[in-house]
Amino acid sequence: MGLSFCGNDRGSNAYSVDNGVLDNGCFVDALNLVPHVFLLFITFPILFIGWGSQSSKVQIHHNTWLHFPGHNLRWILTFTLLFVHVCEIAEGIVSNTQMESSHLHLFMPALMGFIAATTSVVYYHNIETANFPKLLLALFIYWILAFITKMIKLWKFAEASLGVQHLRFCITALLVILYGLLMAVEINVIRVRKYVFFANPQRVKPPEDLQDLGVRFLQPFVNLLSKATYWWMNPLIIGAHKRPIELKKIGKLPIAMRALTNYLSLKDAYEEQKQNTDDPEKSPSIWRSMYRAFGRPILLSSTFRFTADLLGFAGPLCISGIVEHLNSTTEIDKTNKTGNMILGVYHMYSTELLQNTSVLAVLLFLALVLQRTFLQASYYVTIETGINLRGALLAMIYNKILRLSTSNMSMGEMTLGQINNLVAIETNQLMWFLFLCPNLWAMPVQIIMGVILLYYLLGNSAIIGAGVILLLAPVQYLIATKLADTQKSTLDYSTDRLKKTTEILKGIKLLKLYAWDNIFCDSVEETREKELTSLKTFALYTSMSIFMNAAIPIAAVLATFVTHAYIEEDRLSPAKAFASLALFHILVTPLFLLSTVVRFAVKALVSVQKLGEFLQSDEIGDDSWRNGEMSMPLESGKKYKYPGDTKAINRKGRYRMDNYEQPMRRQLRPTETEDVAVQINDGYFTWGSSLSTLSDINIRIPTGQLTMIVGQVGCGKSSLLLAMLGEMQTISGKVYWSKLPDCEIHLDGNISGHDSGLSYEERSKNRHSVAYAAQKSWLLNATVEDNITFGSPFNKQRYKAVIDACSLQPDIDLLPFGDQTEIGERGINLSGGQRQRICVARALYQNTNIVFLIIAMKDGSVLREGTLKDIQTHDVELYEHWKTLMNRQDQELEKETELESQTTLERKTLRRAFYSREAKNQIDDEDEEEEVEEDEDDNMSTTTSRRSKIPWRVCWRYLSSGGFLMVFLMVSSKLAKHSVMVAIDYWLAAWTSSNQRNESLVDPFANSANSTQNTEHHSYVPVFIILCGAAIALCLITSLTVEFLGVAAATNLHHNLLNKIIHAPIRFFDITPLGQILNRFSADTNIIDQHIPPTLESLTRSTLLCLSAIGIIAFVTPTFLIALVPLAVAFYFIQKYFRVASRDLQDLDDSTQLPLLCHFSETAEGLTTIRAFRHEARFKQRMLELTDTNNTAYLFLSAANRWLEVRTDYLGAMIVLTAAVAAIWSSSQSGLVGLGLTYALTVTNYLNWVVRNLADLEVQMAAVKKVNSFLSTESENYEGSMDVSQVPEDWPQHGEIKIQDLCVRYDPVLKPVLKHVNAHINPGQKVGICGRTGSGKSSLSLAFFNMVDVFEGKIVIDGIDICKLPLQTLRSRLSIILQDPVLFSGSIRLNLDPERTCTDDRLWEALEIAQLKNMVKALPGGLDAVVTEGGENFSVGQRQLFCLARAFVRKSSILIMDEATASIDMATENILQKVVMTAFADRTVVTIAHLVSSILEAEQVLVFSSGNLVECDSAANLLKQEDSVFHLLVQTHK
Repeated sequence: MGLSFCGNDRGSNAYSVDNGVLDNGCFVDALNLVPHVFLLFITFPILFIGWGSQSSKVQIHHNTWLHFPGHNLRWILTFTLLFVHVCEIAEGIVSNTQMESSHLHLFMPALMGFIAATTSVVYYHNIETANFPKLLLALFIYWILAFITKMIKLWKFAEASLGVQHLRFCITALLVILYGLLMAVEINVIRVRKYVFFANPQRVKPPEDLQDLGVRFLQPFVNLLSKATYWWMNPLIIGAHKRPIELKKIGKLPIAMRALTNYLSLKDAYEEQKQNTDDPEKSPSIWRSMYRAFGRPILLSSTFRFTADLLGFAGPLCISGIVEHLNSTTEIDKTNKTGNMILGVYHMYSTELLQNTSVLAVLLFLALVLQRTFLQASYYVTIETGINLRGALLAMIYNKILRLSTSNMSMGEMTLGQINNLVAIETNQLMWFLFLCPNLWAMPVQIIMGVILLYYLLGNSAIIGAGVILLLAPVQYLIATKLADTQKSTLDYSTDRLKKTTEILKGIKLLKLYAWDNIFCDSVEETREKELTSLKTFALYTSMSIFMNAAIPIAAVLATFVTHAYIEEDRLSPAKAFASLALFHILVTPLFLLSTVVRFAVKALVSVQKLGEFLQSDEIGDDSWRNGEMSMPLESGKKYKYPGDTKAINRKGRYRMDNYEQPMRRQLRPTETEDVAVQINDGYFTWGSSLSTLSDINIRIPTGQLTMIVGQVGCGKSSLLLAMLGEMQTISGKVYWSKLPDCEIHLDGNISGHDSGLSYEERSKNRHSVAYAAQKSWLLNATVEDNITFGSPFNKQRYKAVIDACSLQPDIDLLPFGDQTEIGERGINLSGGQRQRICVARALYQNTNIVFLIIAMKDGSVLREGTLKDIQTHDVELYEHWKTLMNRQDQELEKETELESQTTLERKTLRRAFYSREAKNQIDDEDEEEEVEEDEDDNMSTTTSRRSKIPWRVCWRYLSSGGFLMVFLMVSSKLAKHSVMVAIDYWLAAWTSSNQRNESLVDPFANSANSTQNTEHHSYVPVFIILCGAAIALCLITSLTVEFLGVAAATNLHHNLLNKIIHAPIRFFDITPLGQILNRFSADTNIIDQHIPPTLESLTRSTLLCLSAIGIIAFVTPTFLIALVPLAVAFYFIQKYFRVASRDLQDLDDSTQLPLLCHFSETAEGLTTIRAFRHEARFKQRMLELTDTNNTAYLFLSAANRWLEVRTDYLGAMIVLTAAVAAIWSSSQSGLVGLGLTYALTVTNYLNWVVRNLADLEVQMAAVKKVNSFLSTESENYEGSMDVSQVPEDWPQHGEIKIQDLCVRYDPVLKPVLKHVNAHINPGQKVGICGRTGSGKSSLSLAFFNMVDVFEGKIVIDGIDICKLPLQTLRSRLSIILQDPVLFSGSIRLNLDPERTCTDDRLWEALEIAQLKNMVKALPGGLDAVVTEGGENFSVGQRQLFCLARAFVRKSSILIMDEATASIDMATENILQKVVMTAFADRTVVTIAHLVSSILEAEQVLVFSSGNLVECDSAANLLKQEDSVFHLLVQTHK
């Protein structure tokens, strides 16, 4: 019988039990089978029948998950148990080969034990998921039985004098310990949960997080296996293929990971240090606080990391073992064999097992799997900790921002930029430092271990190899620092370029109309040239870094093996050669990364220092003043009614103090004393300097009345408000707030000539909240409605009333989505007036009964207090002054004062005062376009992203824009480099194999089998040196070609993009949001410049490495190809699913980061408002929510990366296993086997990089795709049908315009905007064009410049049809003044004459005509004085006059004014009209009027109505006809 349980060797009585049952080894083994069989019999029915009926039980929602006590320990013990069982099986099988017949009892019980252990853990998992602990009894009984049977076996072994040197004894002892521990775990579960033997079992609820169905991040709650392999991520990643991942899908964070939790632990650690220090001046150490709060997980991660690194060295050692023992005989000495026969079977020595190649292959596989699992666990823990730390730091910074003292912000000690840097840069630096933190101590250990092993393998020559690596490491560090510097300078240039591009895009209409587009385009190209020079330096350093990384190991291997050949006596065996090769591969990574880690550590030190300074900066005073000594319980607030009188306080100046004797102050009535909302006694306040800004302030602000604070600019009105709000530092005096539950409203705004703040008081149930509208409008990035309600409950009537009071309705009607329109960051899509109106509305929302009251002030002291009537009697001069002021704004004021119809008065004066001449209905088109990128773009990308195809066409477009020569160079050098690398290793295999006398590798080397040491040097070493040299040279070439291909592509793409966009028709800018165009120049260009080249390099490198590895393994052992098919299929699906999910998660991470950063900058800008409203808590809550959302996305992204890496690593381990097994079975030559296995090991490192880089490249190629979509834009036809030489030099000399049957449209698909217009304008005539909005007035002005599609008819100017002219010529010969004055940053000269064709005299003359000469003369630099971005350093009126001067510099006989006076005040408008009449007396002037009054003197008026010319005559004639449209327009516009 070939197979029998106890074997049937000759002469053996395997089945006899004469010496006692237990002395028969086979019986003891059979006894060991019993517990395993018992477990399988009990658990299988429960698993299959019990759960089969409710199979959904296993996939139930996570809210029922509950870990039993000792959960993780049980999993670890079970895995160890499985590993020991594998060893036991291996030992049994190897021992069995030494027996005459098969002894099943040697490995059968072990196999059953393995199955039983696997079953136990599956069974346990199901019981745990169902929370039904009673069934654990089965496991408890199993552990006891297994423990007892193994004890018997161990006792018998000890009796038979087996010791530690025998492997089976060790394994049995280990099993006894493991079963004992598992039994203890089981007892512990019974002790804690009391589910048997106790009267009342413990009721347990799942953790709080799991009861909340919104928590989807399950890493902390799943079992250990799922934790290690990220199995719980499967549904999310596979589901992403069908439907994009949205924020809803990733849910909330578990409580332990939320920013608030982490903030509290960090803050406690920080505060604790504050209390413990003796020296109050010394600031607490942030490092120590971070260690206190986050030290434990970092230590855990480091432990994982050390374990992984140590396991990493198992690879080279196993290779060495496999190659060494491959051809050595496995026959054991017979004499030895009989000595090892104990209890009738063979017992191995512990060392023997490790000489078996198959066992080594399995060990190599297990070591790889474990190493990778530990490594990924270490990464995950550090990333999670890093994210937690970032959340805590953000919360800490935010809390500090809310407490920053106002003077800190206004005095410039803390700028917004600094705060934004803290949030965006410093916290991320620290987070990254934490990610890389374990490397700081793991890497040196790894390097030292590696060098020791190399020394053990190769002796002294290893030291030389390691020396080469260590000598070149500082060079790496140097390159890394250079890279960082170059990146900084590149950033500066690109910021500059972006600024210029933004200006061009904002003023594109003007540039086209003046034919200046090419001049400004060149200035951008100039900056781009500088940026590209910097980029080339960057590319050079990057390629050096990549080159060093690739060349160092080659140089080290070269140095080591050549030295070894000449120094050492013994020959280099394949086992040693390939083990050391694998070790060099391991060593390179830490050395390459070490420079990065050190750089990050340095940055982290700087960041912590900045953070420390910020956290130590001044804070606002204590808030106790709000509830001063006058405070009483909330309930005491009753509704009071107040006498409706008005009162005022005047501030004129100390010099008149004597005129007003104290008795002249009106005595406060008794009732009023109680009705004080705010009272300041002897207040002296300062902004942080020793001088007091406000001095001797004694005021009482009565409740329920309107108080106005007036005074000249800079007399301290705003400061008075801020002093009441507690924003200023109090030197002495007290601010009392009313005991009533008041809600005050403070408006700080500009009232016409006298800059004055308004403060209203009024009550609501909210106790210490003060509604405050600052002078500088501050809006949230939210809807209009949210900005007005500002966190209060929505009340429709009140909301409507407030909107009417602030006359916001017309503005709301103009917005695309009414009051649900999102306001962009800093209110970018609103005009200044609209922003201010919304701020007032926010303060007025809740507004009820208000009465009128005034305070006048000057130079920081209050002078006059009393009602309007008092001031009228006591200070006539002041009253008169005010009256004229009000008159100028509203002539009805006096009547209304007499009528004292308070509410209407308040509304009108307030409104008029705030927006004296605001063109309410005018909305700034350009700003509106700046709304965040259109959704259409995103929708397009989401639909395409579902198709997981890689955008090959876009990749090709990118490569081709780099130039075909570069692409060819890159491809050929890459292939050459990898071929040479393979050749080096193959040569090494040939060389080392030839050293083993009895072996020859392949035919070419057959004759060298008996070569001497000398010939070996001659034949092998030189070739080896040449190959290594060639490889190093090729490394340099490839790294350079890839980087410079990237630079070439970036150059071409940007150049084409800029030219296409600048020459695009004006229609393109009307329909494409500015933000979208700018994105192409900022984010997308940045990706193309800096991110694609390294990704491309990394992708090609890792792909070629993997391919060459697989090629070599297949060459060594062709059978490997069979196993490769399933692995390739698995790999294909893994990368396919991962790429889609990764892209979605990356988008989520990006899109959730922006609102977070915006929220920080918004808060810093609106500090006083938030504090006045007392909304700190609400804003903190919002910040925590935004942080958590961003952290969730980031955590999921990193978990997805771990998911991928674990899977690709396991695939890599499978490749190593199959390669090893195939090599062992095919018994190839040892040199080649070593070569194959070394390459198989590299695959594990590079497989996941292939997928990661593919995913990154795909995301980055989207940028190329977006840029490409703009490259297909049609350009304007710049050529024209006439040649420039045919146009007279001085054309148009007269300025005669004939419009014949003109039809105009903006786009062939749109309706015409002008229909069959005929008109004739004589030279020098002044023509007015009017009509209602949208009647086609402005379209006509654009038609003169051929900016729109003239599809029928023509415009003839001085005998030439303008459509035939080259655009440059036409536009450079006409002048236009636009409605929106556009100035560019630079000098005044640049704005008047960018072409530099005019003399200074001509420019001064133009400025004089425009009434600007004196002002410009007064500026430093005169004509070269600085103009800031958008001309912000001039008023709107001055800007408009500059535009006039600009038109005058170009002495054209035709001037077109397109609603040029729409955005300026009366005074400037009068100047403009005068100038036009005198300076342009002999020229043709076409005025498009927004107010008909401006063209009443015109010699000819064209009246348009919906695209048709309806009337054409002189203004006087048209006015006489009462039924004319013009007459009607004049009537309505009066």
